[in-house]
Amino acid sequence: MQRVIAHIDGDAFFAACEQAVHPEYRGQPVITGQERGIVAAASYEAKRYGVQRGVPLWEVKKLCPHAIIVPSDYETYSLFSQRMFECMRRVSPIVEEYGIDEGFVDITGLRGPTHRSYSQLAWQMKQTIQQELGISVSVGLSVSKVLAKLGSKWKKPNGFTVILPQHISTYTTATPTEKVWGIGHNTAAYLAKFGIHTAADFAKQSEQWVHRHTHKPFQELWQELNGQSVWEVHTAAKTSYQSISKMKTFTPPSSNRSYVFAQLSKNIENAFIKARRYDLSTKKIVVYLKQHNFRYRSLELVFNRLTSFPQDVLTTVEHQFHRLFQPTILYRATGVILVDLCPMQQVQLNLFESPIKLEKLEQIYASIDALAKRYGKHTVMHGSSLPVVQAPDQRITERQRAMMNNQLHQTIYQRKFLGMPIFTPIRP
Repeated sequence: MQRVIAHIDGDAFFAACEQAVHPEYRGQPVITGQERGIVAAASYEAKRYGVQRGVPLWEVKKLCPHAIIVPSDYETYSLFSQRMFECMRRVSPIVEEYGIDEGFVDITGLRGPTHRSYSQLAWQMKQTIQQELGISVSVGLSVSKVLAKLGSKWKKPNGFTVILPQHISTYTTATPTEKVWGIGHNTAAYLAKFGIHTAADFAKQSEQWVHRHTHKPFQELWQELNGQSVWEVHTAAKTSYQSISKMKTFTPPSSNRSYVFAQLSKNIENAFIKARRYDLSTKKIVVYLKQHNFRYRSLELVFNRLTSFPQDVLTTVEHQFHRLFQPTILYRATGVILVDLCPMQQVQLNLFESPIKLEKLEQIYASIDALAKRYGKHTVMHGSSLPVVQAPDQRITERQRAMMNNQLHQTIYQRKFLGMPIFTPIRP
């Protein structure tokens, strides 16, 4: 049976989430990334002024003086993401969460049971997401993942494109090779040497030519462009991350140095707990403080080797904390991002470091993780995190806010909200 696959892609997803939560932002140029000083995401209204991701905010103010610039709220974006995938799963259980804002859905064979055409099923997902979340998505529907993804990009934003087998060449002829999912700049330059400039040019090559001049991934991509579904829609849960972030808001705001640092210390512990769970390590972290007026200060720290242990970073963070903390300011949240994560087995000692020390650290944290598994997280914690535990519990306001946030986006379905990784690190 020929497969039928939909690709659903959020339109300017982060900015759209802000517009959904704040209706007064609708129709306005919205930019996220205030905490970093550069554009993390821009609404289509902002893009019309030439605002692109990665542009410094001082330049944004020249391009679009009336832009609404807000800090990134990844907890809310994660919530919207999970709701979006739930909407997809109401139509088909075969859903691949390809990114926080995009996914593939295999709807093969569902016409009979649902008494709807494939186009109607794809349109249903699009409309459900828009009505329940208040954001727009673009949908591509075709017989392979590559063609479905090509379709979702065709009429952005708020697009809906069906690429039928008999019309594939119409779309591939108009698509440059570098715009094809899986073909990067270097590969496009390589193909150009053979006079291949569009997706159709590549698809028209003989199978023998493709096998002689390219490797397996591009051979499979060639099949996908020709309407042969090779790449499956993977439903397995995520097993690795490019980055891991942990952020905690506390109530009431505090200017107590030891308490604010303890909040940061606990976030660092939590981030590395997750890193060890997935056998990941890093040598670059970003720590940040969120002030009472919602302004951010951040600091990037690079270490001389990969690590999975907070012990390796907390001393440096404490020594550099004065660059973030000002005793006259109230703080309401702290956060950390572990970036450029690598498999743990790649860790190498530097020239002056004792392998015995690393071995002891591994044993200590293995014991801590075992105790946490049996008795609960933070059964054993760093002394620098203790002021959080010792402080009276004054988080009722935050809990109420979280409950209200969940209720705002809740349907009759029971859900478990999962944290999503941040793909772009904050810079100081």
